[in-house]
Amino acid sequence: MRIPFTKMQGAGNDFVVLDETRGLFGLQREHYRFLANRRFGVGADQILTVGPAPAPDIDFSYRIHNADGGEVEHCGNGARCFVRFVREQGLTAKCSIRVAVQRGVITLHERPDGLVTVDMGAPLFEPAALPFVPGSLSCRQQGEAPLWRLSPMVNGRPLAVEVALACMGNPHAVLVVNDVDAAPVAALGAAVQALSCFPAGVNVSFVQVVGRNHVRLRVYERGAGETLACGTGACAAVVCGIRMGLLDTAVRVNARGGMLHIGWSGDNAPVLLTGPAVTVYRGEIEFPDPLPALPQESFQESPP
Repeated sequence: MRIPFTKMQGAGNDFVVLDETRGLFGLQREHYRFLANRRFGVGADQILTVGPAPAPDIDFSYRIHNADGGEVEHCGNGARCFVRFVREQGLTAKCSIRVAVQRGVITLHERPDGLVTVDMGAPLFEPAALPFVPGSLSCRQQGEAPLWRLSPMVNGRPLAVEVALACMGNPHAVLVVNDVDAAPVAALGAAVQALSCFPAGVNVSFVQVVGRNHVRLRVYERGAGETLACGTGACAAVVCGIRMGLLDTAVRVNARGGMLHIGWSGDNAPVLLTGPAVTVYRGEIEFPDPLPALPQESFQESPP
């Protein structure tokens, strides 16, 4: 089977984008894993699929698969690439589109300056929304945010950490650190993801507060490992920082792959994510038959 694809990136978070508006390719989990593999396939953090509109008031559907082939709920950086893709491919002439994702509908807007703003919807904080099962875990309050005390196993020993939680269409645990460059992102991120209190897994954001309008961020994502940027992770980090009393309502986020801008006015207001979306190249790929067995460690190489 041979299919066309487009390689895109948003702040270094890279994607393979597929157009299924005219028909399904019939891909299975192992096909997405192959596409994402940086040694055997195209290479990407995630695979984005553009689908036909599921209802008259919606323009497209949007599916996301991680590098391990598993489908996930949302991707903010991918959403920016999504609107750039459908406009470049002539699938729509609209600057603003409504797109169905796994947990609802989001609005995407391409600005005259070339940046893209995504209305990410209102964040959710109830444990069931992530889901998060606290059991006997304790928490303390900082501002409006409960900070949950966790003890993930790192290098064979329990490490005490506190996390704030937010659901941006997908689950996030946010840790405030003094120096994001020194944070043990891979080891601690994987350990937090493995905790039984997160039955669907969790994305783990490590945020360093530089000022009330500026943070630095690294994110360890489910099914992908650390990525150069994570849109929903940036949103979750800023929202939790605002609730903790550390940040104002408009914040620039320095990820390793570039700059993102997040705005949130609180309560049930939507989170607005603004950043770049770039087409890298287009091509076609032939899936070998049978597909090769891919080692787990080759799905994703950690950023430098």
